[in-house]
Amino acid sequence: MKRTLLIIALLFATTFSAFADKGMWLPSLISSRIKDMKSKGFKLSAEDIYSINQASLKDAVVLFDGGCTGEIVSEKGLLLTNHHCGYDAIQALSSVENDYLTNGYWAQSIAEELPCRGLKVDILVRMEEVTDRLAAGETKADIIAKAEAEGVGYRATVESMYYGNIAYLFIYRQYSDVRLVGTPPTTIGKFGADNDNWIWPRHTGDFSVFRIYANENNEPAEYSPANKPYKPARHFKISTEGINEGDFTMIYGFPGNTQEYITSDAVEYIAETSDPTKIALRTQRLDIIGAAQAQSPAVRIQYAAKHANIANAWKKWQGEVKGINRLGTYSKKVAYEERFRKENPEKAYLLDSLAAAYERNREGYFNYELYTETLRGIELQQVVNIARSTRLSDEQKMAAAELFYKDFVVAVDRDLAKAMLKAYAEMGTFISAELKALFEAHGGAEGYAEWLYDNTKLGTIEGFDLATIESDPVAAFVDAVAPIQQRIRPYTYRNFSNIPDIERWFRPYVKALMEWDKKRAFFPDANLTLRVAYGKVAGYEYADGEYHLPQTTLEGIIAKDNPDIYDYNVPQSLRDAYAKKDYGRWGVELNGKYTVPVCFIATNHTTGGNSGSPVLNKYGELVGINFDRTWLSTMSDIEFDETLCRNIICDIRYVLFVIDKVGGAKWIIEEMGV
Repeated sequence: MKRTLLIIALLFATTFSAFADKGMWLPSLISSRIKDMKSKGFKLSAEDIYSINQASLKDAVVLFDGGCTGEIVSEKGLLLTNHHCGYDAIQALSSVENDYLTNGYWAQSIAEELPCRGLKVDILVRMEEVTDRLAAGETKADIIAKAEAEGVGYRATVESMYYGNIAYLFIYRQYSDVRLVGTPPTTIGKFGADNDNWIWPRHTGDFSVFRIYANENNEPAEYSPANKPYKPARHFKISTEGINEGDFTMIYGFPGNTQEYITSDAVEYIAETSDPTKIALRTQRLDIIGAAQAQSPAVRIQYAAKHANIANAWKKWQGEVKGINRLGTYSKKVAYEERFRKENPEKAYLLDSLAAAYERNREGYFNYELYTETLRGIELQQVVNIARSTRLSDEQKMAAAELFYKDFVVAVDRDLAKAMLKAYAEMGTFISAELKALFEAHGGAEGYAEWLYDNTKLGTIEGFDLATIESDPVAAFVDAVAPIQQRIRPYTYRNFSNIPDIERWFRPYVKALMEWDKKRAFFPDANLTLRVAYGKVAGYEYADGEYHLPQTTLEGIIAKDNPDIYDYNVPQSLRDAYAKKDYGRWGVELNGKYTVPVCFIATNHTTGGNSGSPVLNKYGELVGINFDRTWLSTMSDIEFDETLCRNIICDIRYVLFVIDKVGGAKWIIEEMGV
């Protein structure tokens, strides 16, 4: 019955919501949307998108490094994703002597590709509904174990949809031999950095190139020089025909998190409490790290990935609050809930129960978020956790410590600890007696931080001694934080609404909504499972009278180019190509000028995890790589509005231009079959 209701709801969504570009659809159910997709220009079938009987587009999409998307673009496992998705791997391969972040890296043959330690990609084998199996008493663990026994390198998960009204099994092949093929300099791949993040117009060449390797049987295997390039069942064909406003676009990727069905209680908490607090705390952290990076090239490299990871959500939350306020999301939720109450009086208790559950858990969830943004960010704790690990040998512990200290500067961590301990002491209500005593013994949180770093021997690798680490004051700090971790454990969920005491009311509430609101396009919230989203290329009105075109060009990069600012100091090879108009086959006539297209925007519904996703035209050909949203679109995790929300895409022609004219790696383009 549950499954029948859901399918009916999806069919209703197709019938009544054809005007909207909203939604992140499960590929195995895409047949319920294919009529609408075709009405907007799509030329392929549902079987072309997802099939378990033959190769389909799903076989060319990968979950990259557990949190991004990538796409396979050759018969030899060549892979495109975002520069920021590959950033950790690129940074780990970099040093002052070989600064691949600043200078880029381009292998000139397969032999020069660089192994990326710890980097994994997952390719979906199939997905199937298991609601009935769970209802019959089979456990998630049993279902996963059976699935993973089916093949070499199989990894399986069971994920709930619509707050547990339905469940799906996802089976992946996980490949752990992934190698860097090419990356542009950071001033292309991250052009504009934090200043331009979430902004349109945009001029960022946010891409990098990797390759998947497999054993002689094309199966997943740990890194070995004997491994061969992976042979995919399907790879994307690249189109250099370009795009025009109004063209159909499709995203195929792994969106991470949306909260489409939360109530006004949660919207109020996000906009008034959660986001403002996290923004303020991350501002402090970014200021501290940024000041240290400005003083040292080595620190700039060591903390590059950390700074980027902190800054990404920091700016996203700012746009989210602005977007929620601009759309009046809270007021809309209140009005929608009142209509539900009026038309479903016998089910009004569901909203009352949700409101009460939010109130019960508000303090606990705030303390969990506060801990995450403050105490957990003090890195020196990690070496104690390494030393105490029961899974690692002493030799492995030393290797893990060496990896940690490679990108650790004790002076930076000291300053972060002072600021974050002070913030936690001022705002936290779950502070442990042990930590409070340490604060009181040293004149407060900041005084304790100073004492801690003055007296620890763990600031450098030379002080990491397994025999004496338990007597170090950092070990006592870790022990003082442990009771806080224990107390916040019941609230340790990505979203406020996922706390079981709240979520249990969402299951009947969402089911009731689907039975009541027949005109709403109900899709399952994103949860890092493979989804299809579709829309069109479109400019938008950012503010009254301020209309933005959907395409940017090389001229915009040159206009921002500034050798005195690291984030805008483009490579000389790019300047030279512009000066000579040496664009090769990537040059086009656009708006009356000969140029190279750089980025474009569309109305696809995306979120975190969609970074690196293939953007496809009506024929299923690759026309770009998704990498961002506009600033006011970040509220689309909560409310998507196709008149305002835009995803930002790196035009595939700019990717090819950079590989050719900046990287001098034509062999990569030839392998793609362009």
